[in-house]
Amino acid sequence: MVPSLLDRGAKLDPGRVAAVCGTDRLTYGDLRRAVEHAAAGLQALGVRRGDRVAVCLENSLEAVVAIFAILEAGAVFVPVGRTVRAQKLTRIFVDCAPVAVFADSRMRSAVDDALALVAGVKALVLVGNIAQPPTLRIPTVSFDGLIERGASESWTRPNGIDLDLAALIYTSGSSGHAKGVMLSHANILSATESINGYLRNGPNDVILDVLPLSFDYGLYQLFLAFSSGARLVLERAFVYQSELLELIKRENVTGLPIVPTLAALLARHDLGAYDLSSLRYMTNTGASLPAAHIRLLRKSLPHVRLFSMYGLTECKRVSYLPPEEIDARPDSVGRPMDNVEVFVADEQGRLSVTGAGELVIRGSNVMQGYWGAPNETARVLKPGPFPGQSLLYSGDRFRIDADGYMYFEARLDDMIKCRGQRVSPKEVENILYEIEGVTGASVVGIPDEVLGTAIKARLSVDPAVVLTEHDVFRHCAAQLEDFMVPKEVEFVKSFPTTESGKIARRVPAAGSPEDTTT
Repeated sequence: MVPSLLDRGAKLDPGRVAAVCGTDRLTYGDLRRAVEHAAAGLQALGVRRGDRVAVCLENSLEAVVAIFAILEAGAVFVPVGRTVRAQKLTRIFVDCAPVAVFADSRMRSAVDDALALVAGVKALVLVGNIAQPPTLRIPTVSFDGLIERGASESWTRPNGIDLDLAALIYTSGSSGHAKGVMLSHANILSATESINGYLRNGPNDVILDVLPLSFDYGLYQLFLAFSSGARLVLERAFVYQSELLELIKRENVTGLPIVPTLAALLARHDLGAYDLSSLRYMTNTGASLPAAHIRLLRKSLPHVRLFSMYGLTECKRVSYLPPEEIDARPDSVGRPMDNVEVFVADEQGRLSVTGAGELVIRGSNVMQGYWGAPNETARVLKPGPFPGQSLLYSGDRFRIDADGYMYFEARLDDMIKCRGQRVSPKEVENILYEIEGVTGASVVGIPDEVLGTAIKARLSVDPAVVLTEHDVFRHCAAQLEDFMVPKEVEFVKSFPTTESGKIARRVPAAGSPEDTTT
């Protein structure tokens, strides 16, 4: 079970620092006790095996304790970014029906509104100021109060097996609505073991995580660190590059997970001005690093092993490129990691270990399905050639060469990867249509030197309405998570449509710079 990862570190050296966030630090022994007390507190509030518990917290020690306490109570944790907007938060809560929620007090209003539509909620645990009067008849307790209550309760680790659900991680889909990826304890443990198999983290490693714990890439740094007795250093957001580099020196960081956005910023910085001698490796996944950024990082940090990887929320990680191959194959995401098989499916559905087609994945890391969405599940999880197996169809087109190296070519649907996260054009378009006067909306990805891919919105507007780019940016920033907010807005006269009447995203709109009609 996933809590065994924390047990390993606690048994290895309970006095070793396990997690750091700002000036706060917890040893493995202190963290183990805090988790047990919080788990006992949750059980006393009525949380039971299989219940869903949402965690709406920024990167913090409280978030770490909450995640492991939920698992120790036998429940399923649902990580939700603190910056998620009210509309999406409500959809997630209605979908998974959490019985309890950990939330930042600054989210109180949005959380209360969302929980008003959910039956059977037993507790709201707040981090920060809880003086605000409650609007719901739900037991509300501070995070510290939960720990104190649990300290006087008896905690019992519930019976469970590794096939039990451990997490629901919501990811955007082409339908425009977030889907809950069901991950069992076995899924998480399998992925963690395979990833640590090539990163080779140990007790002397220090992993710096600037990625949100609500993002699976950021979340797994927690599991990777604790499974090896390493130290996890949490930052609440991308800090200024100079502060990040100073933090690496101050904490003797050895492992740094990055995304293309951060890679671009680092590649532009004078890394030679900082002492980064402790850094052992960097990892990248979510979207491929441009070859130019790889060259700059390799030149500035020749002692650092750079792992290019590929994965998706539905199975966490699929492949990695051995660092010694990155100069020769900068555009490859490597070969399958241990305990994973990959194929490509051609247009007739035939599977092959080489060639081009949709990437198909087999492994113990593959999800159980999408929460409450059997049709969506059946679309991506299909029977394989061997009895009883289930294959994950990724929705990504890949090429696999004769040596087994994998090369990403394109998404098969309209999903956009921005800042390492998947963005549904439809989800952004739905928000754009809420703007008064918008008669048509189309969202596409455009190349961006820093982001890799940025979001561009094309809009047609009622001539009687005056709408500016600033109006659009302001509306989107209020309704969408920051990585979904368009970087560019273009106003067009009209849109081409498909035979079914839908806007054709990949065809130039009338009045746009790409429109060559006369």
